[in-house]
Amino acid sequence: MDIKIGDKVRFLNSTGGGVVRGFQGKDQVIVEDEDGFEVPALKRECVVVGSGDMQVRSENKPKIQVPVEPVATSREEEEYEPEETAEGERLNVCLAYLPTDPKAIQQCGYEAYFVNDSNYYLFFNYMSRENNSWTSRYNGLIEPNTKIFLEEFGKADLNGLERICVQLIAFKKDKPYALKNAISVETRVDTVKFYKLHCFMANDYFEENALIYPIVRDDLPEREVLVSAAELQEAMREKAREERRPGAAKPIARKKASNSAILEVDLHIQELLDNTAGLSNGDMLNYQLDKFREVMDQYASQKGQKIVFIHGKGDGVLRKAIEKELKTRYKQHYYQDASFREYGFGATMVTIR
Repeated sequence: MDIKIGDKVRFLNSTGGGVVRGFQGKDQVIVEDEDGFEVPALKRECVVVGSGDMQVRSENKPKIQVPVEPVATSREEEEYEPEETAEGERLNVCLAYLPTDPKAIQQCGYEAYFVNDSNYYLFFNYMSRENNSWTSRYNGLIEPNTKIFLEEFGKADLNGLERICVQLIAFKKDKPYALKNAISVETRVDTVKFYKLHCFMANDYFEENALIYPIVRDDLPEREVLVSAAELQEAMREKAREERRPGAAKPIARKKASNSAILEVDLHIQELLDNTAGLSNGDMLNYQLDKFREVMDQYASQKGQKIVFIHGKGDGVLRKAIEKELKTRYKQHYYQDASFREYGFGATMVTIR
């Protein structure tokens, strides 16, 4: 029998054998043994015990596909359960604007975000007005206690953002909840602030400074206060006249009106001390801040109490010092500029929380 490559052979004069892998001259074959070693052998000392055709057919035999068992998974996958907080039972919603490159504020673009600081899902629609028509810039669903990216825009788009509106509906999934009214808030955006880096401030929602526009605070929709140019000018003149006149002594805290829940605290040094002789500017500032802290500590437990601290416009030293206290020592409380019509630029209103 002729020996061919691929034939399985057995040696006649010794133990062993293997598969023929080649030829060496006319009389010798190269045999690969079971250990993988190739050894020469004389043709006459080899006996074919399996043909190469059979070997090839065996190697080409289609493989049986063993079905792979799918990984067993629970039919009832664990559903996502939003984490809730005690404060989150009240709606707090805002828009946030961040510069894409704060170091190049005059040239960079901006990113807009929607912040849902509550335990509720919100269906919302974010719109801008041009002429007498509204355009939806983003609409959708946001999960509780999250923020989502709305859009990126450039300075050429700022004019289209001067009037914006947010409409929203709050609800919870698969559980009872307190009913919240549908909300629609329209507000004016001061686009000049987008060119001023100091207008982007530290906040609770981003590591970067941001321009924050509240939409809902503690379930209360933001209401825009419109002040005409004539009212603005008159308020500034009246406040200047008041600051030039010596005022009568007042108690530290007094009711704004007999039927009002708002307290007024006048922190002008002449209202706190009859004589400032011998006191440096630093001494007087520390005394004013002590009175501020005294009132804040006195009403710390009266949640919802509104206190107006009158500090005057001046050079803003006392105002900045009060804001620093509110951002650090009293950061749990909410503060804002007091009514411009009544106080001009010279007062801050704190709401105890």
